[in-house]
Amino acid sequence: MEDKKKDGRYNRIYKQLSELVLKSNNTSARMATVIAVLHHKMDTFFWTGFYLLVDGQMTVNMYQGPVACQVLEKDKGVCWAAFNKKETVIVKDVHQFPGHIACDSRSKSEIVVPLKNKKGEISGVLDVDSNELASFNETDAKWLEKIVALIYQ
Repeated sequence: MEDKKKDGRYNRIYKQLSELVLKSNNTSARMATVIAVLHHKMDTFFWTGFYLLVDGQMTVNMYQGPVACQVLEKDKGVCWAAFNKKETVIVKDVHQFPGHIACDSRSKSEIVVPLKNKKGEISGVLDVDSNELASFNETDAKWLEKIVALIYQ
């Protein structure tokens, strides 16, 4: 999808999510709504979900798509890279990413956005996989960061 069209779609999604999630103070409800809307409104989102840090382990939480890895090996893969760097990571070809964790062999590209709680601490990540190469870019990063910020707003 060209960036102008993608930017417009994210803008509409952000407005929709702002209206939906800010009605609830329940973090789980907010996460579930964000995942459902993103997964069904963005054509290339093959797997969309949150991994949260639970007792030092990156553990799957709410998601939509194929069955996920339950716990990610510590300090390995794109989710841990984003968590450890404290910044969004975009991978155009997951098969070229050192230590990539293949929960589903159909995934080809990935974007992972840190999830920060109200104290600004990273409590997990939003993980989105695509079954197409190079599906994600800075437009995705900009909007997904804004959307993820709604979770603890």
